[in-house]
Amino acid sequence: MTDPLTGQKAPDFTLPRDGGGTVSLADLAGAPVVVYFYPRDDTPGCTREAIDFSEKAADFAARGATVLGISADSVAKHDRFRDKHDLSIALLSDEDAAVCTAYGVWVEKKMYGKTFMGIERATFVVGADGTIAQVWRKVKVPGHVDEVQAAVGELTGGAHGQVE
Repeated sequence: MTDPLTGQKAPDFTLPRDGGGTVSLADLAGAPVVVYFYPRDDTPGCTREAIDFSEKAADFAARGATVLGISADSVAKHDRFRDKHDLSIALLSDEDAAVCTAYGVWVEKKMYGKTFMGIERATFVVGADGTIAQVWRKVKVPGHVDEVQAAVGELTGGAHGQVE
């Protein structure tokens, strides 16, 4: 089943990032961008996913792709998370969840019998033309970064996203 955002123009955003400054999706036009949303810094699944993307950052960069991780955590929390795990990808802060809402990942969740709003783990590959080429929702972390890398490789003309 194709996600309704596939083929649509990616919602633009400008968000503060770890280390200071901001990142705008519009500024990255002309090259693929991997935008992944994750629930919270320094939790087991989110840490594994961030480390996996960081370990493959050079491969994504070799394909001209930028990887952006987005959560509702503060920039200060992102800085600590980055430093603790030696992360090399940009971590963006969406504290009011406006970007999460635009991408449809700010959803009702349930844990321990309580209902609350939170981020559904999801990844979007935005093509060089600014449209969403591929979407993964309710992501399971093991093997996910390899799938995203393969999709970016297909988008940029590589067999499996591996750089020779």
